[in-house]
Amino acid sequence: MPDQLAEALLRYTDRRPGESLFMTAIDGLAIMRADHPKPPSHMIFKPAMCIVAQGAKWATFGDNRLEYTAGQALVIGVETPSIGRVVEASPGEPCLVLAFELDLAIMRSVAEGLDTPPIASGEPGRGVFVTDFQGPLADCALRLVRLLDTPKAIPTLHPIIMREICYWLLTGPHGGDVARLTLANGPSWRVISAMHSLRNRFKEAVRVAELAAVAQMSPSAFHRQFKALTSLTPLQYQKQLRLLEARRLMISRAFNVEAAAFEVGYESASQFSREYTRMFGAPPKRDIKHLQTLFHADEAMTRDAA
Repeated sequence: MPDQLAEALLRYTDRRPGESLFMTAIDGLAIMRADHPKPPSHMIFKPAMCIVAQGAKWATFGDNRLEYTAGQALVIGVETPSIGRVVEASPGEPCLVLAFELDLAIMRSVAEGLDTPPIASGEPGRGVFVTDFQGPLADCALRLVRLLDTPKAIPTLHPIIMREICYWLLTGPHGGDVARLTLANGPSWRVISAMHSLRNRFKEAVRVAELAAVAQMSPSAFHRQFKALTSLTPLQYQKQLRLLEARRLMISRAFNVEAAAFEVGYESASQFSREYTRMFGAPPKRDIKHLQTLFHADEAMTRDAA
């Protein structure tokens, strides 16, 4: 089945110029193609499933590095910063990835309808993991891609396929991890609620004790469970959100370094530059110039391919 999915993704991307992230007619579903290994890229993941049909990638979440190759999928159950990299790709065998957002409300609905729901312990679980996607999950992924050829069928059939994907995730080997992330009032869900609060207030100085109160936990328990979910401490999580947003502002809205630093909550531009360099590997001005060069090169390649 991974071979069939790779063929379907290859056909889809061959009809479109360039190599990049292709947003599709299905909301929240994207196809990534890379003909060569790529340098690391920083991003913020929403709850999603990223299926590798061909090639290989790795992603790091804090100090946790996960590798996934053809026939495997990365499942992200929490909104979290990450570094990802394509490590296996060539013009003859490009890296092909199908990525789609997971609706946790649908996941909860499917879980509630199971005769024997997966058992989720009270301990904090992983917010991110790698799973195989042969069998029913692979069949669902292939049907999603084929659905792109019949746009009129998308509103009716897409929700059905997504519910089926939720079913197979909940009844699969990682069902307990998935259930823990979706069950209301469980420890993981309380941490996720506090995480949403931090996400909305990442520009402010937020104390761990305040977040722990949102999660209805002691600060030490909250800190431990937050790191179990994201592989980051709350302060590391906030710092990465700030730096990623500052980078976006400098690229897309032409903010200068000082303006971007202050916009995301830094009081010191020099501290911002130090932490930015540590995270992205280059000072802000040099990093943004490099990204703009890459962007213009990609644009030129796309025009040539067209």
